[in-house]
Amino acid sequence: MSSRFMARKVGVLLASAAMCTLAAADDRDESRTSYGVASAKVSERDRDSDHGRSSRGKNVILFVGDGMGVSTVTAARIFEGQDKGSSGEENALSFDTFPHTALIKTYSVNQQTSDSAPTATAMVTGFKTNDGAISVASGVDRFESNAARIAPFVLETILEQAERRGLSTGIVSTARITHATPAVNYAHIPNRDWERAGQLPASATVLDIAAQLIAKQKIGDGLEVVLGGGREMFLSTSVADPEYATRTGRRTDGRNLPQEWVAAQPKSTYVWNKAQFDAVNPNNTKHLFGLFEPSHMQYEADRSSDGAGEPSLADLTAKAIQILSKNRKGYYMMVEAGRIDHGHHAGNAYRALSDTVALSDAVRTAMRMTDRDDTLILVTADHSHVFTIAGYPERGNPILGLVKTPGSTNFSKDFQGRPYTTVSYANGPGYASLATGGDIRSALPVTPGRVVDLSIIDTMDEGFHQESLVGLSSETHAGEDVALYGRGPKSHLVGGTMEQNEVYHIMRAALGF
Repeated sequence: MSSRFMARKVGVLLASAAMCTLAAADDRDESRTSYGVASAKVSERDRDSDHGRSSRGKNVILFVGDGMGVSTVTAARIFEGQDKGSSGEENALSFDTFPHTALIKTYSVNQQTSDSAPTATAMVTGFKTNDGAISVASGVDRFESNAARIAPFVLETILEQAERRGLSTGIVSTARITHATPAVNYAHIPNRDWERAGQLPASATVLDIAAQLIAKQKIGDGLEVVLGGGREMFLSTSVADPEYATRTGRRTDGRNLPQEWVAAQPKSTYVWNKAQFDAVNPNNTKHLFGLFEPSHMQYEADRSSDGAGEPSLADLTAKAIQILSKNRKGYYMMVEAGRIDHGHHAGNAYRALSDTVALSDAVRTAMRMTDRDDTLILVTADHSHVFTIAGYPERGNPILGLVKTPGSTNFSKDFQGRPYTTVSYANGPGYASLATGGDIRSALPVTPGRVVDLSIIDTMDEGFHQESLVGLSSETHAGEDVALYGRGPKSHLVGGTMEQNEVYHIMRAALGF
């Protein structure tokens, strides 16, 4: 071993030990510092800009493609283009047309590769924090359940600031509304897994995430729009699910939270299927609460076969804007395409890409319904996935197909003489060819590596799950930078390589907070 390498190794070990010591001393310091640094960076960029301070807006819409890394954006762009009949590469997703872009660093206080809780918290509070933390600073232990001990670490969110100033607020997600990314807007809890009563320690005094949403609704005029999945987190075990006869709610405290939500504010409506949703008149509805599945909403690929019917992400976005835009003071809304992430975890690129296209459709709807002079639209991801595009395929080669190089009549082969796909995963459950893909993959054995001859498999079928190198029951997040796209007031602050918590400061600047 060379002396240079040895010195480098020792240096890394010493630096790591020093970081651990600092974290143990006061883990909250980095959260505080990161907020101030990010705020200063955004303010300096604004001062130096030709746009100046005159470009303040009235409304902010933050679109989050959960797990939508750059490779996902590229593949979805091609996927959509090929579905339209073109070669695909020249296609543009709606947000590809935005005038301002940046790269966002996604590390958290204690993670090199992060989960959704600290990354989403950074975007809505301006503070970086620890894994699993929902809008609380990094100094609180993940398993702390005493409300009084959590209180000093609570981080105010952009949604809560908007509420205090009289703006309308909304949250839309295809995941459970109590899932990490949507929850960071309204909840403050150290453990993202405490979504409902029955999941917390018996001695807990902090409210579960679903109950915190209801508590928030009883303050002031509450949130105007909450649309997504997660019915079972809001209904008692004694209440039958309205859509699935064999299922009930999962709350163990006997509370019926949708009823409490409706009672909290006048002109409130609760819906759980598409027909009810479509019947809602935005003109006479001030508060809309929709929970369309016991858990997450359907993937876009499966939405049309849902028995009770589900609105698309674009439908949800449109209705939300109609309700929120009635407030002359303006509004803040987060829209999350939560199931991009789940498709990748299952190793099912078809569903991940279909949901990315659905996000693009929702962004296009928002672009059409808003004025770029008064509405900042940001599109980004909380983190990436270990999803790759490789193999030198020719222009127009099916993005989910087998690799064929330019001018070749045969598929490219690996060292064993077998064809391989353009897209794959560095880890995850691995190959499967199912009648219906998606979450069902988790019930099957993990099969990493090259299991079958893909020349006899339809790799473009929705039930095909891509090969993975390392076998894991669930594919993991990736740690590389993600993209941020901006249009509207203060979008000129989007540029270069940025810290994730700078997203909050851009939104804050746009709203004049």
